Amino acid sequence: MNNQLLIKEKLQAKLEKIQTKSDGSPVTDLQLDKTLAEEIEQLTTELESVNPNLYPLLYATSLLEGAWQLQYSTAREIRSLVSLPLGLKLGKVYQVIDVANKLFFNLAKVKHSLGLVSGYVKVTASFEPAKEDLAPLLHKRINVYFDKRYLSIEKILGINTPQLNPFKVVPANNPTGRTATLDITYLDETLRIGRGGDGSLFILSKCNDLPDFTSSILN
Repeated sequence: MNNQLLIKEKLQAKLEKIQTKSDGSPVTDLQLDKTLAEEIEQLTTELESVNPNLYPLLYATSLLEGAWQLQYSTAREIRSLVSLPLGLKLGKVYQVIDVANKLFFNLAKVKHSLGLVSGYVKVTASFEPAKEDLAPLLHKRINVYFDKRYLSIEKILGINTPQLNPFKVVPANNPTGRTATLDITYLDETLRIGRGGDGSLFILSKCNDLPDFTSSILN
């Protein structure tokens, strides 16, 4: 087994160990003890150093395409979703990418702990390769422009509620005074690692369990 696969297996074993929730919600560093969070960061850095696709925006766009499920993150926005009010719990979090049209959306499933209500939060966005890239980041950094935020209730007491899907659409927030960026620091057929402009970490796995995702990007 080559070094890349060995490191990847070690990282995935750590992630599987901390994925104790059956709902598949992402884990953040604030939910772990400091030592374990540091171990995940170390393995992630090692895997990034043996990235098989150093220029994903140039040579590996086909790998970016489609639906990804968020496994682990240190991002502030994901940390805040983990602690929702009113008995709500975060479920699976997806990112769905349409490379040809330079669009994507983030989708966070949400449900009440007693099953009273379920729905999702969706944020749509566009992206472009960063034009100010320096040589070490060439063809791996994207500029992100968030568009709209959708708040949707899909079911109340198990009954579909299409009139509330969505019940609110508002402009999405973009950083003040700067452009949001994401560096794609590792990419293969099943795993993607990204670093936000603030240094936040995102680890995602390719998935096939999000129905009708391609038609949802523009909605």
